[in-house]
Amino acid sequence: MDGMNMKQQLPDAFANRMRTQLNHELPAFLCELDKAPLRGIRINPLKETKGSMGYTTGEPIAWFPKSFYLDEESPAGATVLHAAGAFYIQEPAAMIPAAVLDAKPGENILDLCAAPGGKSTQIGCAMRGKGILVCNEPIPKRARILSGNIERMGIPNAIVTNAWPEKLAEKWPGGFDAVMVDAPCSGEGMFRRDPETRKEWTPEKADGCAARQREILTAAAGLVRPGGRLVYSTCTYNPKENEENADWFCRSFPDYYREAFFLPGIDAPDGVFTCYPHRLKGEGQFVALFRKRGNGPAVMNKDCSTPAPSKDCRLLFESSFPQMPFVTHLFGNTLVHIPDLPDISGIKVIRTGLHLGEIRGRIAVPDHAAAMCFLTPDMQKLELNPDEIVRYTTGETISGVNEGWTLICYQGLCIGWGKGSGGTIKNHFPKGLRGIHYIA
Repeated sequence: MDGMNMKQQLPDAFANRMRTQLNHELPAFLCELDKAPLRGIRINPLKETKGSMGYTTGEPIAWFPKSFYLDEESPAGATVLHAAGAFYIQEPAAMIPAAVLDAKPGENILDLCAAPGGKSTQIGCAMRGKGILVCNEPIPKRARILSGNIERMGIPNAIVTNAWPEKLAEKWPGGFDAVMVDAPCSGEGMFRRDPETRKEWTPEKADGCAARQREILTAAAGLVRPGGRLVYSTCTYNPKENEENADWFCRSFPDYYREAFFLPGIDAPDGVFTCYPHRLKGEGQFVALFRKRGNGPAVMNKDCSTPAPSKDCRLLFESSFPQMPFVTHLFGNTLVHIPDLPDISGIKVIRTGLHLGEIRGRIAVPDHAAAMCFLTPDMQKLELNPDEIVRYTTGETISGVNEGWTLICYQGLCIGWGKGSGGTIKNHFPKGLRGIHYIA
């Protein structure tokens, strides 16, 4: 058995199936699974800085712009630039589905199974802050991680929801120009990156995943407007979860058809593509593109459930921070900016648009998210050197002559707030982010 000769043994049932699936290509496939997994880095086009390029191998990932292969031992994920949202570390093949979705500014887009946020942030960066991006994750803990990544990458037009797909299908029928379904799967494409997943895999688990994927696709089908698109993806090689589910979807929903797509290095004339590591420089990934027949706008009712702030609160905040976007809603105690908020009544929402700050007594206090999304040049800023920025991320105060609220920056990117008084700048970097040992 080929799989038995590997450094990390494969399940017999998987190895036997792959022998049938790949035929003469099986030895090359198994050889790749014994190699080190590939890593990628996707530069945030909203926060470009030359320093980000120091962590790449210099070799671009062909199918998505401003993305590169990452050195195997790169510390990029522990850097200040990562905390500032300069880039997202993402497996190279995992960038394919969002590239196929091809988000445009001004669209309504839903990422239905979004945590931890790789595809959502990829979509959000492409939207350039225009339109509505709903990022959904049913598991509360994962939804909070998703929300943190949306904040870090400075995506201002995202709504993070914590709901089952069926609930959203009832709420927003035909509400989206495009829907991403990166479905939970048996994870065979993770076998190289995380060998422990090999021990957890069984044929029965894969069958259960295929059934759940069909349930999610059923919900997704009703969320797309006529003429809109749906991208279905998994990180497995299993035909039951991939090609067979794609065929099932078209049979079950004849108002959809598979649409061809082409990216650099990727040809999918029949609308489906599987990344195998011996064919393409990435881990396992399957992608299918569906188009809904007809033509019509994405329709979502305006929200009436989220209150507007009082006039006094709004005027106080806007006079304190005239450089920020204007306040549109009050989300809990947080003042937010999201002009076209769709109806979110009855949906558990974690994040709504750009969190600007709040009023505490008679004082306006800015939110960390506002710093992470701040691109306005006329706000007071303080650029720190490498030693200072590392100390700032641990919560230390910083010396500086700035008075009042100040954006703390590194290599031109905002990483948080400080408040200056008498030659000292009090640290407002979130306490929940200080436990990480960042390097400059």
